[in-house]
Amino acid sequence: MEQSFITKSPLELSRNANDIKGLDELRRAAQSGDSKALDEAAKQFEAIFVQMMLKSMRKAQDVMADKDSPFNSEQVKFYRDMHDTQIASDLASNGSIGLADIIVRQLGKTGDGYMPAGALRNDGNLSSINRNTISSTQRAQNEILGKQSIKTFQSFKTAAFENAQSFIEQLYPAAQKAAEQLGIDPKALLAQAAIETGWGQHMIHNTSGENSHNLFGIKADRRWQGDRAMVDTIEFEKGVAATKKAPFRVYDSFADSMQDYVGFVKQNPRYNEAVNQSQSPLNYFSELQKAGYATDPEYANKVINVFEGEQLKRYSAELLNTAGNIE
Repeated sequence: MEQSFITKSPLELSRNANDIKGLDELRRAAQSGDSKALDEAAKQFEAIFVQMMLKSMRKAQDVMADKDSPFNSEQVKFYRDMHDTQIASDLASNGSIGLADIIVRQLGKTGDGYMPAGALRNDGNLSSINRNTISSTQRAQNEILGKQSIKTFQSFKTAAFENAQSFIEQLYPAAQKAAEQLGIDPKALLAQAAIETGWGQHMIHNTSGENSHNLFGIKADRRWQGDRAMVDTIEFEKGVAATKKAPFRVYDSFADSMQDYVGFVKQNPRYNEAVNQSQSPLNYFSELQKAGYATDPEYANKVINVFEGEQLKRYSAELLNTAGNIE
C-alpha cells in the first residue's frame, strides 16, 4: 500500500512541487547536516530537469493545438503546468531517470568510479577559479615554450610596398634563389606571393608595426617553432567565404619567408606531386590546390592569371636580374 500522506517525513513532503513549507524543511535539514537532505535535493534537481523536458514537449504540442478549443485556454494551461510540475517531482522521487542517484554519488563522494565534486571541470564565470586555471595554463606554457621565447602577436594587414613594380624588384632576387631549389620559374613564386598579399598591399604586421614578412600565407601549426601573428583571414567552406582568426608564421626577412616556403612544400608529402611538376607553373599550382594548400576553389586560376598577366610581363628579365637585394 502506498505510504499515507500523514506518515511522510518533512523531507519527503518537499517533493510536493507546490509545498513551500516542505522546501523550507529541506533547507533547514541541509543546514543541520542531515545526510538525507542531499538525497532529497538531488531528487529536486532531477525534477527540475524532467519539468524542463515536459515544458519543451508542451510547447511543441501547443504549436499544433486548436486555438479555439476550450482545452487550449490559458486557465487550462495553468493547471496543466502545475500538474506537469508535480509529475516531474513524482518521477524524480521514483528514480525513473536515475539522475538523482548519480548526483548523490558524485556529491556525496560515495561509490567507486565517481570523481569528487571538487575536481569537476567548471566553466562558470567564477573569477577565482578562472584566475587559477589561467595561471596554471600560463605556467605550463612557459615551461614548454619559455626557452624558445615564442610569442603570439595580435596583428593587422597593411601595405609593405609602394606598388607592384617595387614588389617585383625587391622580391625577385630571393624568389630566384628559392625557385632554383624547386625547379620553377621565379615569376611563378612572385605571382603566388602577389595573390597571397595583394602585391604586398596586405602584409601582416603586428600592433607595433613590425612586418611578419609572410609572403605565402603559411599558418603557424604545431611544427612551427617561431613567433606567430594572429590575424583575420578568409577561408572557404563548401565554396562559401568566411572570415576566421588564425595564427601565421613570422619571419625575420622576405628571404627567410621564401626559403621556408621551399621547405614547406618539399618536406610535406601531400605536395610531392606538385613539386614533381614544378617545371610547369600551371600543373604545379593545380596540384598544389588539389593537395589543399588553399581553400579558395579558384586559387590556382588566380595565381596563373597573375603569372601570365601584364604586371610580370611588363618587366624584362634584365631589369629583374638587376634588382637590389632584400632583407
